[in-house]
Amino acid sequence: MKGLFKSKPRTPPDIVRQTNDLLAYADRSVSIPDLRESKRQEKLSELSKNLRELKLILYGNSDAEPVAEACAQLTQEFFKGDTLRRLINSLQYLNLEARKDATQVVANLQRQQVNSRLIASDYLESNIDLMDFLVDGFENTDMALHYGTMFRECIRHQIVAKYVLDSQHVKKFFYYIQLPNFDIAADAAATFKELLTRHKSTVAEFLTKNEDWFFADYNSKLLESSNYITRRQAIKLLGDILLDRSNSVVMTKYVSSMDNLRILMNLLRESSKTIQIDAFHVFKLFVANQRKPSDIINILVANKNKLLRLLADVKPDKEDESFEADKAQVVREIVSLKP
Repeated sequence: MKGLFKSKPRTPPDIVRQTNDLLAYADRSVSIPDLRESKRQEKLSELSKNLRELKLILYGNSDAEPVAEACAQLTQEFFKGDTLRRLINSLQYLNLEARKDATQVVANLQRQQVNSRLIASDYLESNIDLMDFLVDGFENTDMALHYGTMFRECIRHQIVAKYVLDSQHVKKFFYYIQLPNFDIAADAAATFKELLTRHKSTVAEFLTKNEDWFFADYNSKLLESSNYITRRQAIKLLGDILLDRSNSVVMTKYVSSMDNLRILMNLLRESSKTIQIDAFHVFKLFVANQRKPSDIINILVANKNKLLRLLADVKPDKEDESFEADKAQVVREIVSLKP
């Protein structure tokens, strides 16, 4: 008789459903009226345990790997209703450990397949306004790193990245990556890079449509920023973008601009070796362009001696045969230029 009334172990869908119910207690202002605060805290403690349990199912631990079937059941239940929306909206009311667990759960769910489909992508396509909420979260100092991690994982889905690129949200990153809080600025920079490098066809389409305003802002706000870290990250990312074959049309236009060349030549003069080397990788595209406009040729010829002296001093810390070969080719091209 003793074992007759033992409670059944909870299944992953059970935990998701209970988590969804417990989220109603997160925001005190909209929580159940007349609920004692001690009772509410009790419910929040249960919620924290559930979030930890969901994380354990999805990630496993040192003793056990995640079980694919359990992960699939959990994922299916999570996106069946509005648990993701409720969790994102309630995140700010949770304690720090619960926020961390919730963030990891949301991040992991973006990668979980159910019947070979990423159902998170389908859910977000129908609930795309969640991205508006998450992107504005970069301005909330307490929550930015949680929202930022979620946002970055969500733009792994091409449909979501396209929405962000086609909206006004992309312009916000020129501001976010220069926020005074270093950790938030670095997180925003990582997200900006992901947005501009992951989905190649979507990025190429975005840049082709928006190259004029985008590169004008990129140059003035990032490459010419007074902040060293901003300049360093921006010149590295610019190289990644322009050297990607998917962006060859945009690259050709970029390296035909006199203003762009002027900015790159200034970056070659930086005292930072890292910036110099990354600037060189973009500068070489101007020199290698077989259809240089006459004003580009004229600038290179007028500054020939200065450029050759400058390039002689541009050297990586470690010996790099590929870099030296590129530099030798650039030097030959510059030497051979005639007005």
